[in-house]
Amino acid sequence: MSFGFFRNLTKPKPAPVEEREHVVAGRSLPLKIVENDRARRLTLRIDSGGRGLRITVPPGLRRGEVEKFLDRHQDWLEQRLAKVPARPQVRPGIKIPVRGVAHRIVHEPSKRGTVTVSLDERGPLLIVHGDRIHLPRRIADFLKREAKREIEKLVVKHTEALGKRAKAIRFKDTSSRWGSCTSDGNLSFSWRIMMAPSPVINYLVAHEVAHLKEMNHGPKFWKLCEQLCPDTERCKAWLKRNGGALQAIAFE
Repeated sequence: MSFGFFRNLTKPKPAPVEEREHVVAGRSLPLKIVENDRARRLTLRIDSGGRGLRITVPPGLRRGEVEKFLDRHQDWLEQRLAKVPARPQVRPGIKIPVRGVAHRIVHEPSKRGTVTVSLDERGPLLIVHGDRIHLPRRIADFLKREAKREIEKLVVKHTEALGKRAKAIRFKDTSSRWGSCTSDGNLSFSWRIMMAPSPVINYLVAHEVAHLKEMNHGPKFWKLCEQLCPDTERCKAWLKRNGGALQAIAFE
């Protein structure tokens, strides 16, 4: 009793996390096992794009129970992962979208620089300079720079309309969500959103900015979101339908 009492007076410790690999239909995926004090049962989630698995468990649960849980849900995992688009590797010759427009990747190792946007008779190009091994990272860095440039402007636009201020804006490569807003006003966005059409990028920013006033997904929040982005429903549906394919693109 006293242990529980004093534990409540101290700052909560981070949830214990165990990381390992789990094989599904011959495919090895990163697996995170996370203890949550509020969890009453085991929950299993597939990260967006099929990039990994996450199990949330009650504290103190024996790992043997986790293994049994995984065994019981192996068929479910196989069925769900079979529907996940294959992970195309960023490489010369393939096309990736930038603001919803497909750009063909061209590698020019003899030139200096990073990534430039160009156009030929076949359509838009992303020209990547330098060593081939750095090509995926340089395209990812290009998308990060584009995200910072465009999203910061959109945050200013929507926060001014809302009469709120964002404390900070951060960019990450998150697999479980496209954006987030903390109670103290920190906004985070996945730089992968720069592959979506411009109206969808605008919707995502409006969505997270609306959370500065409404930290929920209730009717007031969605009304506010519609005020900031009248195309909310169509863009939300597009992201739900196509987001997995964008998350699946491999920049490693």
